[in-house]
Amino acid sequence: MADDTTTRWYKALELDELPEGRVKAVPCGLETVCMTHCGGVYYALSNACPHQGGPLGEGSIERGLLRCPWHGWDFDPRTGAAPGGFDDGVPTYPVELREDGVYVALEARAPHRETVSDVMAETMVAWGVRVVFGMVGHSNLGLADALRRQEEAGALRYIGIRHEGAASFACSAYGKLTGRPAACLAIAGPGATNLLTGLWDAHVDRSPVVALTGQVDTQVLGPGAFQEIDLQGAFGKVAQWSQPVLHTSRHAELMTLACKSAIVNRGVSHLIFPDEVQTLPSGDPPPTPGGPSGRIGSRAIAPPADALAEAAERIAAAQRPVVIVGHGARYDMEAVLALAEPLDAPVITTFKGKGLISDQHPLGCGVLGRSGTPIASHFMNESDLLVVLGASFSNHTGITPKKPIVQVDFDPMALGKFHPVAVPVWGEIATTLAALRDALGGRRSAVDQRPEIAERWAIWRAEKESRRRDDRGRGLGSAAIFDALTRALPEDAIIAVDVGNNTYSFGRYFECRRQAVLMSGYLGSIGFALPAALGAWAATQEDDPRFRGRKVVSISGDGGFGQYLGDWLTAAKYDMDLTHVLLRNDELGKISKEQRAGNWDVWQTSLHNPSFAAYAELAGSFGREVTRLGELDAALADALAHPGPALVEIVSDVELV
Repeated sequence: MADDTTTRWYKALELDELPEGRVKAVPCGLETVCMTHCGGVYYALSNACPHQGGPLGEGSIERGLLRCPWHGWDFDPRTGAAPGGFDDGVPTYPVELREDGVYVALEARAPHRETVSDVMAETMVAWGVRVVFGMVGHSNLGLADALRRQEEAGALRYIGIRHEGAASFACSAYGKLTGRPAACLAIAGPGATNLLTGLWDAHVDRSPVVALTGQVDTQVLGPGAFQEIDLQGAFGKVAQWSQPVLHTSRHAELMTLACKSAIVNRGVSHLIFPDEVQTLPSGDPPPTPGGPSGRIGSRAIAPPADALAEAAERIAAAQRPVVIVGHGARYDMEAVLALAEPLDAPVITTFKGKGLISDQHPLGCGVLGRSGTPIASHFMNESDLLVVLGASFSNHTGITPKKPIVQVDFDPMALGKFHPVAVPVWGEIATTLAALRDALGGRRSAVDQRPEIAERWAIWRAEKESRRRDDRGRGLGSAAIFDALTRALPEDAIIAVDVGNNTYSFGRYFECRRQAVLMSGYLGSIGFALPAALGAWAATQEDDPRFRGRKVVSISGDGGFGQYLGDWLTAAKYDMDLTHVLLRNDELGKISKEQRAGNWDVWQTSLHNPSFAAYAELAGSFGREVTRLGELDAALADALAHPGPALVEIVSDVELV
């Protein structure tokens, strides 16, 4: 019998559980044992074949020998020895038959010794990473175990997703919302490549993300091992910082650089973890994880004096100035309004900036561009100066180059990116606007445009009311849907929107109050909304008072929802308090419209859909289908009141956008 001071007995089998001549893999604590039943006797062996780790418990007994299922090597089930005198046998363990079953004795495990992965996970947490979205797999198990320890210590939250693309989109949305990085975890090969679309979304929209990918052992790196790809090459320009974790790396410092780069450069940092490096001892003593204190300077970049003076002169002389804010101004709206209000200047947003100013604010004029309001276009066209803050100037923004422009941005490469502007000003927006207010003093030539703003809103709201009553008998129109959502959604909701006609209609018809809006801006990736809602929900579970407890709502068409349909199960698994509004028209309606506009035949844009509401209910969540306008308000109210994931499927008219 084994020494009870150094071993522990585990019940492995019931007495009649394993038939004669059979084998079975049995978990005993943290170790898996291969149990065999031969000649009326039970034996226990290590489950791992010494050659490639093949699971012996999935093998078979042939002519009295245990055969490995992976490559056919034989072992004596009684002794673990390999026949023929080879020295590559497997360990065996003591077995006892007791009245209630078959027991196996295993040596007590040594206390956990801190690993490279432990140090890097602790450092990541010290830098403020509070949530990891990912999928655990064979080439990231050591790293995953370190993340498990951090979660059990209450230092971070881990959310297991169904597709790695959902993990990276969730991280991108989390970063856009909070300004802080989340992390995504994937295995080598296909798991890592599945992250790329969401990481490109983060890259082009300047969202901080830390990507953690497994990799094959360094000893087989290069010749082409299973699931080996060149991850630094694959991530290419999507990662502004990408490094492998090596045996000789300064591991805490490497994670420090990854987190710092993501935050300072506002983009994707990527760390590659070869399998065997993940479990290396961290050293004695292990390095002390450090956070951002003393590693990041102030971002309050003041503008050059000459640019500031010229900008102030332009603004002071303008009679009809208009302020345009993009996503880059999302944390600076107090400073924006402090400039605009004394000037009585209309405030317009790009689509990515929707919601940064309330549509009920007397200076708010809605969204400019393709998914915007005629109010915004009118005031831009009638202006004599545009003050553009944190906007990209891509063609989708709709900002005209024909007007004099004062542009402020923290990124000097963004200034005059597509065409010359009258006054490019390099500086952080809040700092620059404070300096501009000081430089202006009481000087102004601007007329009061508030009465005209109110008049234009009245015209547009009358138009929306007319469209709300449209009914062709083929589903609800977008004006009616978004009118109901304007009334139903909490004024501080976090709203993730997708891509397609549903998104254009949201920009046009939905009137924001204090809601925060998330979207796939520069990339414009269909399928963004639901994974983004997962990321937003994670932010609402943290202590940040800006987001804690706020309702999360995502909006998509049936094409977008189908992209990450499986991750509705993620929302259900974690009982996420979010509501998804799905406009179903059984068509990729925006693409059909583009085909018609280009004089193409409408081809391959139809969709075959299930009942999404029934799918939500099968997943254990709330599901409701709406086919008539009279059902919509009650369905939205019930969904929003539901304390978990809820889906409202609205049959919508593809033409009424």
